[in-house]
Amino acid sequence: MCMRTLLPFRRVIERTAPVALVAVAAITAAQAQPSTAPSVVDRVVAVVNNRAILLSDIATEQRFAILDPKITRHITPQSALQRLIGRTLIQQQIRQEDVDSAQPSDADVQGRLHEVRTELPACVVMNCATDAGWQKFLNTYDLTARQVEDYLRLRLEILRFIELRFRQGIRISPQETEAYYRDKLVPQYPKGASIPPLRDVAPRIEEILLEEQVNTFFTAWLDNLRKQGDVEVLDPTLESGTDSAATRKGEQ
Repeated sequence: MCMRTLLPFRRVIERTAPVALVAVAAITAAQAQPSTAPSVVDRVVAVVNNRAILLSDIATEQRFAILDPKITRHITPQSALQRLIGRTLIQQQIRQEDVDSAQPSDADVQGRLHEVRTELPACVVMNCATDAGWQKFLNTYDLTARQVEDYLRLRLEILRFIELRFRQGIRISPQETEAYYRDKLVPQYPKGASIPPLRDVAPRIEEILLEEQVNTFFTAWLDNLRKQGDVEVLDPTLESGTDSAATRKGEQ
């Protein structure tokens, strides 16, 4: 077994850090209501530091899950709520710290949208690279082009905030790199196989170690935000049965 392929840092963060982010828009999923949705009686199901999360927000978040390739199954309402809570806490922190540099450009959003249309498995099946295929995808999942762009803008903003806040200042020592090479990489190769020298794989090892540290710091930080914040779930049926692994991966 050879060492896993290292993705660019933006994708590393997207895979490991929480928010839709999810995982994962200029507005939150809570604000992005599809114009084609049937009229229903809405209600507040949770409050995060005086910000209401509605029942309809959960349904919208469940639809947005199709945009996250890491989510291979329908997410539960409980998991969707946890994703929304985590994302709301992060958004509030971004506003509190006034991190203007985290704002993605229109070009960044369009670049990400191009990746979605050409690489997302569900989009590949529907040939979203074409306008007709893209419209079919949007209609199938009850989304609009504007909602998708807004959602992607928010994800990029959160991912950039995570990078600015947690990546800077982390230094991987040569000793850590050598230890990973010796203890984790080399044992993966079968006896007699050609093992790449440390100098050739050191950059990839450093990125993996960086990923692990960022994930550790971010997870602890978000857990602390949850503990310190005023989070109240008003619907008892949404308090249990959460999928913590899926939640963490999708909260950016």
